[in-house]
Amino acid sequence: MRAESLDPLLLRTFVAVADLGSFTAAAAAGGYTQSAVSRQIAALEDACGVELFARGARGVRPTPAGEHLLPHARALLDRLADTVQAMEGLRRLDTGTLRLGAFPTANAALVPRALARFRARHPGVRPTLREGTTDRLLAMLDGGDLDLAVVSTHTVPALPAGDLVPLLDDALLVALPSGHPLAARRRVPLDALAGDAWIVADAPEAVAALRARCEAAGFEPRTPLRVAEWISKLGLVAGGFGVTLVPALAAAAAARPDVVLRPLAPEQPTRAVRAAVGRHARRSPAVTAFLDDLRAVAAELG
Repeated sequence: MRAESLDPLLLRTFVAVADLGSFTAAAAAGGYTQSAVSRQIAALEDACGVELFARGARGVRPTPAGEHLLPHARALLDRLADTVQAMEGLRRLDTGTLRLGAFPTANAALVPRALARFRARHPGVRPTLREGTTDRLLAMLDGGDLDLAVVSTHTVPALPAGDLVPLLDDALLVALPSGHPLAARRRVPLDALAGDAWIVADAPEAVAALRARCEAAGFEPRTPLRVAEWISKLGLVAGGFGVTLVPALAAAAAARPDVVLRPLAPEQPTRAVRAAVGRHARRSPAVTAFLDDLRAVAAELG
């Protein structure tokens, strides 16, 4: 006998017959014909290899084999009902987990605000968050360790567009020490910063992205100071050691009296901020709901 032969439909009919003592009553309760109930019980008896009911003029009653099966059948049906309820909880977002990833500056405002909206609507869902570069987040997403990642196409321009959900285009501002000769300008020409040292993360993709932007403006940037953390970058800018690019998403968190943030001219550079959804999570109710919150917050910030 194989476990899959214990069809829940047959077990449910078996329990109904045992409880009601009649094929006719069980048929009426389940919306079947009496012959359909008889066929179901016969199929279960064939699967078990024993008679489960003793038929008589006054109805039916379980045989010893039927009595032995009855508590197991009830337990299986209860467990199945619990399983259905648990999955319904996930579908209704009463419970579950949402595994998120985001690059650092997305965690300054975009992700926290979206998480706050999500928590207010679905307090039973537990979010987890991992921070990293776009490359690292996409690898985690592909490996099934994340359900959704907020990524930037600034450093990975070859991301397939079909795998991404647009959120916003984030402007890149230049951070200058408050005493910089160009600090009073409303917009700072990029080529006017050719003589400044640039502070950039010590990562090949970050240096390459900065170099590409500066070379398009006619100069090659000097990058003697390589640091990754924003608090370190801004401390060096405040001390007059150079300038750096700051995403608008991080502008509020980067505000300090000894540093000014200015748009660049003649064209304002931007980076595309997108949400990438794991293949395994495309039908996840939690992911779908959180994407709505991300879009709403992105529209506010944009």
